[in-house]
Amino acid sequence: MRPPQWEYTTVLIDVSGWINPKVDPVTMSAELNRYGAEGWELVNAFDVNRAQGRTSEIVALFKRPRS
Repeated sequence: MRPPQWEYTTVLIDVSGWINPKVDPVTMSAELNRYGAEGWELVNAFDVNRAQGRTSEIVALFKRPRS
């Protein structure tokens, strides 16, 4: 039996605010659900830091079986 073949995509989720960065949970959920509805599975998510450790964006990595 052949192992599964995967395709991947990366999504950048903006984090607003310079002094107190915030993630809008409604917007983030909508974005994650949109990809989930297209068959993508969230594999990992991590933040990208800018000066002094402030988060500038979140990187979400998705995979789904290659058709």
